[in-house]
Amino acid sequence: MTMLDKKIYFIGGKGGVGKSTTSAAMALLLAQKGKKILLVSTDPAHNTGDLFHRNFTGGKIERATRNLDVLEIDSEQESRNYINGVKGNLKGLVKATMLEEVNRQIDMAASSPGSEEAALFDKITSLVLEEITNYDAIVFDTAPTGHTIRLLTLPELMGVWMDGLLERRKKANENYAQWMNDGEVVDDPLYDKLNERKNRFKRVREILLDGRQTEYVFVLNAERLPILETAKAIETLHQHGIHVNSIVVNKVIPEEADGRFMAQRRSNERLYLDEIAEKFKNQRQVFLPLLEQDISSLSSLELISGLLGKQIDMNIEQSQK
Repeated sequence: MTMLDKKIYFIGGKGGVGKSTTSAAMALLLAQKGKKILLVSTDPAHNTGDLFHRNFTGGKIERATRNLDVLEIDSEQESRNYINGVKGNLKGLVKATMLEEVNRQIDMAASSPGSEEAALFDKITSLVLEEITNYDAIVFDTAPTGHTIRLLTLPELMGVWMDGLLERRKKANENYAQWMNDGEVVDDPLYDKLNERKNRFKRVREILLDGRQTEYVFVLNAERLPILETAKAIETLHQHGIHVNSIVVNKVIPEEADGRFMAQRRSNERLYLDEIAEKFKNQRQVFLPLLEQDISSLSSLELISGLLGKQIDMNIEQSQK
């Protein structure tokens, strides 16, 4: 199975290295191969719409080009939807006299750190488990590295958290049964809801850890800080069972760029390219050139997409030799 045959793609990296451009180019490349693709931006500072010269705000899936749909996730709106969903699930499961207090506690929890990430992960879970049936692949354009690491490690962390909640709920039910002294199993819809959510997290975690279905790509530039940050991110994710198989080295100075200034920059860049070759020798390496102009039109995005496709094809040919 090649890099172009996966169902889920996560494109990550340091801020400003070209994640959104690479994500859009990858999505466009797959779409031009006849696949039906959904490009999802999880970065609060969305710029997918700017790349396609379209307005994708509103949190709905929109058509960008042939075979390619785009969704810019509104994390604040998703957080509100998430909280309303939790309240809806609890309605009817707790006594009416307690509902107001329970809702107050939920609202307090919603303002705590990490609540938007939890809501965002819930949305990603729905896309991976349900929306994927409508597409051949989903490409996620993620926020800068730290945010991405927290997001991708959430399935593991939330799984542990849900286990703790279920265990406490189970003990409470057992104590209640003993107190009633009838030995009957307590019918607990709240436990069933928690168990259902735990199973969803388990299913999505299995998909995200399956290298046959999911590809992790980190984008970096041939500079000191992006190299250091990428190496740390790859190691951290590896510790959580997530293996980054590919890197895209973006904005490499092309050989035809002339002048003393560019010659000096190329010489400096050569040292970092050598470091990248050694430091990321376990990753598939794809190189994209610095263009003469910004990626400011669909035609320039198609140019990058074409270059990305050629590089990936070269990698595939080399791996098959």
